[in-house]
Amino acid sequence: MQRLTVAGRLLITALILAAIYFGFKYIGGVDLLKKLAPKETAQQTSDSPSMPSTSSDATSEESAKPADTEATDEAGSRPTFNYTPPAPQNGKLKGVVELGASGFNSFIITVDAQKAWKLEKSEFGNSLVLENMATDQDVREGLKKYISQMLNFGVAGRDIHFVVSSGAVKADNTQKIIKALKSLNYVVNTVTAEQEGRLALRSVLPKDFESNGFVVDIGSGNTKISWKDGGKTAALESYGAKYFQNGDDDTKVYNAVKAEAEKIPAANRKTCFIIGGVPFELAKQVRNGKERYTVLNAPSAYTSGEAKTKAGVNIYKAIADGTNCDQFVFDWDANFTIGYLLTL
Repeated sequence: MQRLTVAGRLLITALILAAIYFGFKYIGGVDLLKKLAPKETAQQTSDSPSMPSTSSDATSEESAKPADTEATDEAGSRPTFNYTPPAPQNGKLKGVVELGASGFNSFIITVDAQKAWKLEKSEFGNSLVLENMATDQDVREGLKKYISQMLNFGVAGRDIHFVVSSGAVKADNTQKIIKALKSLNYVVNTVTAEQEGRLALRSVLPKDFESNGFVVDIGSGNTKISWKDGGKTAALESYGAKYFQNGDDDTKVYNAVKAEAEKIPAANRKTCFIIGGVPFELAKQVRNGKERYTVLNAPSAYTSGEAKTKAGVNIYKAIADGTNCDQFVFDWDANFTIGYLLTL
């Protein structure tokens, strides 16, 4: 090798490498490498988090099926309230804005000459009236917003009404709201707790239940209880769900509300139709689809760390204990201000 020139050494080296290559190919080494390569690629693809395998998709679908079944079974086992109110015939649109202790709420309904009605649109908002934190600008902007939306929906200006709830009337700055509305040339209607209870009953209690049902409206400022007594409407008032802001004790409120509930005649205690802010929150937890009527769970089934909801549940429990009512039915469409529209 030492006598060979540099060119000769390179030639011999090339011949040796060529012999190794063709020998390796002859025993299938290169073919073996080609066969191994696709398997490794496939394994990497199935392990990639962005490309789940077919088997993992099937597993996900199968694991989802039992959950859907359980939800259906749970909804199916819940008590339901099967009642369909009469639909209005050749009705017209009317709108009302409720100036409540905790919110400015608006409702648009279609109502006919027989006072059959249907809710077309509703909207809820916060007002902070009871806390005296609503400024003149808040009131004006909020009310103009509701008026504009009703006009755009097709409600005539003369058919838009404003009602101040009995709870909001107690707030120091309610006159600020009334003044702002009057400056827009609107008439504002104020109601007492008794009137509010009667109006709630008018929109909530179906005629078929007048002899064995009653109505409860748990508001922030007060709670209204009403029922039909010999063709006349009886109405009572007690603490509202924000009683804690006045330093009132839970036990004191429970006893007071329970005492009022016990005044309801025994014949009217079969079904309670319940509305209000806290009942709304409770109904949301158990509503089945878009049902209009939701049967609430017993008061003991609800727990909350929110002060208003906790206080409202305390009131709900007092009414339940004072009446031993069979079922409490929340109406998603009704409101005492709609009852006001039905009196026009």
